[in-house]
Amino acid sequence: MPVVLYRVDERLIHGQVVIGWGHELRPNRYVVVDDEIAASAWEQELYVLGAPEADTVFATVDEARAELEAWCSAPVRTVVLTRTIRSMRALLEGQGPGYAINLGGLHAGPDRIRVLDYLHLTAEDRDDLTALASEGVEVSARDLPDAPGVGLDTILSR
Repeated sequence: MPVVLYRVDERLIHGQVVIGWGHELRPNRYVVVDDEIAASAWEQELYVLGAPEADTVFATVDEARAELEAWCSAPVRTVVLTRTIRSMRALLEGQGPGYAINLGGLHAGPDRIRVLDYLHLTAEDRDDLTALASEGVEVSARDLPDAPGVGLDTILSR
């Protein structure tokens, strides 16, 4: 099966992802795409503990771009996670249409504006989302699978 979820969530592997989305999507593998975590063995160990029922792979953005086609065509149900919208853009930019990303937990911080309770964006985030959408990537926000999705037009209007 192809990748079953592309999600941007600062916390990466945590309860909402493993329990909420995991129960719904039944992934066999989580791929964490993050340059810093890909270089930190002790951080990787912590994230692996959060998803004991599935394999966990850590990759830099460049490594993930090189593996993306293989992950999409593999028979392994995969969830791809990034901490930032910028990393997701770097992963999917130029890949063409047919991708859909889910915006999860991006919390309050410097220069971030609240869009939803769980989604706070910078001007750069908005530009990155617009660029992805212009390439045919579907963008929506939803913290849990049973919550209503919020489309990009609504996200950008707030």
